Amino acid sequence: MFVAPDPGRMRLRNSARAVIGVGAAVAFAELCGLSLTASITGGLAALLALFTVLDADVRAQRATTALLPVAGFPVLALATTLHGVPLARDAAFLAVVFAGVYARRFGPRGHALGIFGFMMFFVTQFLHARPGQLPELYAAVGLALLAAGAVRFALWPIERRTPPAAAPPGLPGSGLARPTTRQAFQATAACAFALGIGQALSEDRWYWAVGTAWWIFVNTASRGETLVRGFRRVVGTVTGIAAGLLIAVPLHGAPAPTAALVAVCVFGIFYTAAPSYSWMMFFVTVMAGLLYGLLGVLHPGLLLLRFQETAIGALGAALAVVIILPVTTHAANDAWIQRALHCVRASTAASLDRLAGDPAADPAPHAAELELLLGRVRMALAPLVHPLSPLRARKARARQVLALLDDCAREVRGLVAVAADPQASHDARLAAACWRVEAAVEALTAPQGAPEPAPVTPARPAPAEPALAHLHGLEHALVALATPLRTDPRAPLVISA
Repeated sequence: MFVAPDPGRMRLRNSARAVIGVGAAVAFAELCGLSLTASITGGLAALLALFTVLDADVRAQRATTALLPVAGFPVLALATTLHGVPLARDAAFLAVVFAGVYARRFGPRGHALGIFGFMMFFVTQFLHARPGQLPELYAAVGLALLAAGAVRFALWPIERRTPPAAAPPGLPGSGLARPTTRQAFQATAACAFALGIGQALSEDRWYWAVGTAWWIFVNTASRGETLVRGFRRVVGTVTGIAAGLLIAVPLHGAPAPTAALVAVCVFGIFYTAAPSYSWMMFFVTVMAGLLYGLLGVLHPGLLLLRFQETAIGALGAALAVVIILPVTTHAANDAWIQRALHCVRASTAASLDRLAGDPAADPAPHAAELELLLGRVRMALAPLVHPLSPLRARKARARQVLALLDDCAREVRGLVAVAADPQASHDARLAAACWRVEAAVEALTAPQGAPEPAPVTPARPAPAEPALAHLHGLEHALVALATPLRTDPRAPLVISA
């Protein structure tokens, strides 16, 4: 969490901005005299707007933020209206689950709208909201989105100065071969299991099991990824409950210290989301305990129930991905690794053009996209590198791939930094080195069985030539990747079934 790369301190700035945005949303709700229930709903809406809206450009982000009420308001009305009709409420919740996951096929906007709709249903269960509270809930959400938008697009427009990297496209397919379609059925089945068992355990707090099952499916594309994510969610929840017993329970809902700690949790959620799902869940769990304290219902037994419901949701997700339309991981791994390698080549070419004096060439977006793609590669390979994986040989190969791709990313970051220096000059040897990098990438991404060009390893440049030094390191990392990636295609890096 603390040593993960943070190019341009984007995670740090996003986390600080989130604290400001969520704080402003809650402050506006309080200043308008809205209830505590409405203030919490507004704070969550602002957090979701800042966390889930990840379109590739600022204009699209504004449009998605403006569309969030289109998904959220009808769900709020439906959830509050059906709150006292359990069977109809449960059926509606499962329909929202299916629609929310299915919407991911429409890209980042569908992903954000689906999550927002689900969470609006979830928050009404969390707060036991009633139809009479609907007007102030609408007001709180509207104020929250205005506050989050003002902070994001006017007060601290990070994306305007540093264009956001495009989210990696999803895996192709049609019908039941499309991962989002399969996940819609899997998530609905998992949430149905969690809902039934969760209600048998608690008629008041069953929604935590459903929320667990839902969030385990977010940003996963295969069976292995989902299973590992479920394990990490349970680990984060357990540690968060332990911290809640030490922090949230003794506070007894005292407003000032609780608000300060909630701000810390918001920062932690945003800062740890990318490098560590377990740490993110730790902060989510602590924040939930603090909010229960504000509502005056927190006690140690409630935190124990939180763990039990989380375990039920994780079990439901595990059963669903194993039994219902399972998505294997071997093809997904290969696709994500190849996309990362192509991004390495694009970053190198753009850096060379920049060093050659082309002012329009900008390698920074490629470097940022590479970080996102490496995150997807880590998720795809997580089942093998997990400490509990019994496949030692494949674990060693997967770790080698990750280490070498991290080396590539480090050299790309260094090359981009050199290219950004206006004093850096173009060296004729850079073109040849760049060509060798491109040849190495082509060799790694060529179809299995195709003839591969022999890699050319140049002489190590002098330390005084930083661009050449980074290209040299990049070449060596790419050549070394041939061993784990191009040896025996019958021994995949991950389990396939």
